Amino acid sequence: MRQTRFRTAVRTLLAAFATLGVLLLGLAPAATASGTEGTVAAPAPAAGTAEAGTAEAGGAEAGGTGETYVIGTDTTFAPFEFRDGGELVGIDIDLVKAIAEDQGFEVEFRSLGFNAALQALSSDQVDGVIAGMGITEERQEIYDFSDPYFTAELQLAVNGTNEEVQGWEDLEGETVAVKTGSQSEEYAKSVQDEYGFEITALDQTTTMVESVKAGSATALMDDYPVLAYGITQGSGLKTVTDPVPVGDYGFAVNKDQNAELLQMFNAGLAELKESGEYQEILDTYLAEDAQTGPDSSSFWGLITTTLPALMVGLGNTLLVTGISFALAMALGLMFGFLKVSTNPVLRGVATVFVSVFRGTPILVWAFFFYFGLPQLIGTEVDIWVAGVLTLTLNGAAYIAEIVRGAVQSVDPGQMEASRSLGLGYGKSMQRVVLPQAFKIMTPSLINQLVIMLKDSSLLLAIGFGELLYQAQQIYAANFRVTEVLLIVGIIYFVAITLLTQLANFVDRKINK
Repeated sequence: MRQTRFRTAVRTLLAAFATLGVLLLGLAPAATASGTEGTVAAPAPAAGTAEAGTAEAGGAEAGGTGETYVIGTDTTFAPFEFRDGGELVGIDIDLVKAIAEDQGFEVEFRSLGFNAALQALSSDQVDGVIAGMGITEERQEIYDFSDPYFTAELQLAVNGTNEEVQGWEDLEGETVAVKTGSQSEEYAKSVQDEYGFEITALDQTTTMVESVKAGSATALMDDYPVLAYGITQGSGLKTVTDPVPVGDYGFAVNKDQNAELLQMFNAGLAELKESGEYQEILDTYLAEDAQTGPDSSSFWGLITTTLPALMVGLGNTLLVTGISFALAMALGLMFGFLKVSTNPVLRGVATVFVSVFRGTPILVWAFFFYFGLPQLIGTEVDIWVAGVLTLTLNGAAYIAEIVRGAVQSVDPGQMEASRSLGLGYGKSMQRVVLPQAFKIMTPSLINQLVIMLKDSSLLLAIGFGELLYQAQQIYAANFRVTEVLLIVGIIYFVAITLLTQLANFVDRKINK
């Protein structure tokens, strides 16, 4: 009877999670279709997959190959790349689409993030990268760059209420936020000794803005179009220095690879400049009358406009968690049993597995499976595969220890009594020990499920389109970071509470 209940519990729990994830994925697009104008209604596809908007080929007269190229980009760098109403837009995006149409090839964009996009390029996950990337001598040793398409100018910005800092000379002993690996970081380091300030490197403009607003940094340095766009969107900052030219932006491919793509980019860029379309693209985002004002909608209005995109992210979160938890249970049970095996070799194998995956950060494995593994096996790894592998192996290591602890918590006398009645070791484990162990381990397994759901947010580092990733796309465009994160926190709380109640219900039914 207990064995039957054990099997029923596992099937019911896994089916419930899978069904909930599928329902959410199915409902989200329906909600998207009814979104009002200006909403984030057509959210980002799960990053690592092709964007829906593929540039059409320019035809035979364009002289292109008609081939499709995958381009990595950063979707949190407005006005160069960001999401407007769910659509991927910006100077970089519009420029590549126009060049693709002119030269007769097609493009698919992958929404990653600046650092992740460069890693994807190095691991041949994408053919090129356009993400406001400065052309530097160090990068030219690794990548081949196109002709410059934009001249970068940096500005210093402070909180709008700060009247003490009027320039670099007022920053002695203060902290300046810069973007990791960018020209702003290089420039700040070049004048750091002269003005005596500290540097903190962050990954996104919105993160830098929040750092200044929270007081952990006094000022930030970023590209002048980015700062100007943020100010019009209500970032609460003001600029205090004139723009400083520091270099050029370029489109990058791996060294000595995709020469044809680079040539088409350069040829298309020249054509756009000659026809005037290049300037039209810049004016779309940089002209004084091009910027929209701050998003003044109410908090409830913000919820209404962002919920469809966030629901897609939640669907991805639940689905990747459900799949990973099911696989982690299978692996965890196997290695948990090996941990209590009488065979020292099997125990050793299980111990090594648990030590490796429990003793290393999840992010290490996420980057390895998505960026490192393709270089080892010579083929691309889908981002869903990378995400599931990451969560599964980490969760399995913890579940193995849960299983081991639960089995060893059963009174040894139970096994002895079973064996004395003539049952073999396997039958004794199956009919006597495991039903009791499962009852002991159930609360810990529920807790592990919750942990895995929260850990799935770390997959945004490789561009996986889960809940927090979708939130980043939203606040990168409207700069309402605190409010968007509050909405996300509420969604996480509700989802985890419902899943916990569901798991507890199954526990009560099986272990009463």
